[in-house]
Amino acid sequence: MKQYLTRYRFAIATAILFHVSGFIGILFTPYANWFIQNTQLNQLLMFALLIYTQHYRNRRFYLFMLIAFVVGMFTEIVGVNTGKLFGHYQYGSVMGPKLWGVPFLIGLNWFVVVYSVGIIMRKINIWMEAKYLPQGHQMRPGFKAASFIIDGALLATFFDFIMEPVAIKLKFWQWHTAYVPFFNYFCWFFISAFLLVLFRKFNFNKTNHFAIHLFIIQLLFFIALQIFL
Repeated sequence: MKQYLTRYRFAIATAILFHVSGFIGILFTPYANWFIQNTQLNQLLMFALLIYTQHYRNRRFYLFMLIAFVVGMFTEIVGVNTGKLFGHYQYGSVMGPKLWGVPFLIGLNWFVVVYSVGIIMRKINIWMEAKYLPQGHQMRPGFKAASFIIDGALLATFFDFIMEPVAIKLKFWQWHTAYVPFFNYFCWFFISAFLLVLFRKFNFNKTNHFAIHLFIIQLLFFIALQIFL
């Protein structure tokens, strides 16, 4: 356990350092473009830190990671090339190498967001059960599952809602319309819900505290940029 506490502290400190540096660099230095262009380095590092802090990485964990990546890439490729998912948009060069118009980092981002949300929802479910038990009640399995999936999908969609204005200003991607279509959030909700069903079903360790901190750090990062950009 001491080993994992050390890993958590290192990972959290690194995530805070990189996001605070990015925030300051983008807003208050003449090197804003350099910080923006190195977004892919930050994304890859956060992904690596999630893997680094994961307890007991088994096949189910890697399988979930692969499925989240493939589902994310597939739906985004369909979206970019047809406009039938999310809406009409295209990615810029900031996010790095692409497959049929979609950066590979976007597939990783789907995993990072949904995985982090899954860890958060598991923590909330445990907290809710602890509130029920002293009163002699238990959460019904159906309610517990619905809360996990629906609330988790709403949280993932909220993250995208906060991220969108900043990503557009930083030219991560651009919409062909003057506004972000509601259908984008509709698709985010249902794709996230599908992946959270798999997250809940797959048997792997789900106590990665760094994932909770990373979600909060990234959310605060985008909120701060949205305010000051």
